[in-house]
Amino acid sequence: MAPLFVGLRVGGAGREGDVDFYVESVRDLWHADRPLSDAAERVRVLERFPELQPTDDAVVTDVVGINTFFAALVLRYALLANRSGSAAEAVSCGHVALTAMGMLDQHMGGAAYLAQEHGLQSLSVSGDAAGLWEASTEAGRERFRAVLGRAPAAWAAGTTP
Repeated sequence: MAPLFVGLRVGGAGREGDVDFYVESVRDLWHADRPLSDAAERVRVLERFPELQPTDDAVVTDVVGINTFFAALVLRYALLANRSGSAAEAVSCGHVALTAMGMLDQHMGGAAYLAQEHGLQSLSVSGDAAGLWEASTEAGRERFRAVLGRAPAAWAAGTTP
């Protein structure tokens, strides 16, 4: 989900700090043997992101908004799981990622991102995470390219929302 958030928000007015925070948090979470001492504070910072703020419209329907919402929510649950060690938080994190990929499949017609995400999650809990970083990175790039192809023409031309 990180390439979606970063790729869709980089260059956005006033979002540089959010993108940096997201990247740093994901990087730090990859060191699963080192719980983050500031995970609770990171959750509070993340919850101030526009993607996680309620709006009067309450429904996000644009390609960028939907994907960055799910990416922010995945990071939120990952940070909560890191902080608490709770299996329930980890399951919620995985569920949000699966939901996002299921929606992406529906919008892409015939795509297999949900199956790919199932595979990545299975690999992550198998006890042998060899190759997980590389597989996740490639999956993220594929997802970003797919979403980029669905984004409005003005956005794809470099004008971010």
